[in-house]
Amino acid sequence: MKLKSFKFWAIGLISAWLLVFVLLPNLMILGSSLLSKGSDSLVDLPLTLSSYQRLFDPLYAEVLWLSVKLSVVATAICLLVGYPFAFCIAKLSPKWRPLMLFLVVVPFWTNSLIRTYAIKILLGKKGLLNGMLMGLGLIDKEITWLYSNGAVIFGLVYILLPFMVLPLYSAIEKLDGRYLEAAADLGAGKIRTFIHVVLPLTMPGIVAGCLLVFLPAMGMFYVSDMLGGGKDMLVGNIIKRQILLVQDWPFGSAASVVITLFMGLLLFLYWQAAKRINRQEALDG
Repeated sequence: MKLKSFKFWAIGLISAWLLVFVLLPNLMILGSSLLSKGSDSLVDLPLTLSSYQRLFDPLYAEVLWLSVKLSVVATAICLLVGYPFAFCIAKLSPKWRPLMLFLVVVPFWTNSLIRTYAIKILLGKKGLLNGMLMGLGLIDKEITWLYSNGAVIFGLVYILLPFMVLPLYSAIEKLDGRYLEAAADLGAGKIRTFIHVVLPLTMPGIVAGCLLVFLPAMGMFYVSDMLGGGKDMLVGNIIKRQILLVQDWPFGSAASVVITLFMGLLLFLYWQAAKRINRQEALDG
């Protein structure tokens, strides 16, 4: 009886939390996107789709394309760096794995905005990177690293890399060594084993890590503002400026709804892929 009561209250509290702080705010955003900008209020009647039509303007289409491009590059770098790192952690002795995972999680203890300020200090003209390169005699004068797409990508990779490493580690750590032994017995080399055995079996971790990096990267407006100088805006910058500066809530809400739907589509595709993989594994088993 106590267990049933606990389940009832636990599920009820979680459901209430999701209703109040997730569903209702999203419904308010959706409703705002269908209204007009008011002269005396944030939103007003009549209902209209003009905010969604403005998203097809070439200016905003270019911002969306830049957001996707920078996010894809940051995701690819995180994958290229995170996969071997996660593989090394998974192959360490159980004695050292907790320490390495702890070091991966430690950056989460500091606010990402503060870490972005640290990157500004690192990449500044008088920053640590230029000082180190000049001290080693590799450059003669300071290089301008900040306020470029490269700096934005560096910031995104630095902040989001743990989100790639953790799901990859989880997938690699569960990898059954018998598959590797079977591939070796059949004469497959290390490269063929990696391509045909390791990669397919760790694909759920790869997809999960890519989603966890790609989706937040499109909305991290403060990284673009601080490291890119606000010259090249991301979708998050458009939403922030429309709501906080221009106070055009319908248009900012419409952009938020489109991004949310895009994220939902990616999550649905991941769920379908994971379900297909699980079904294939059940048939193979």
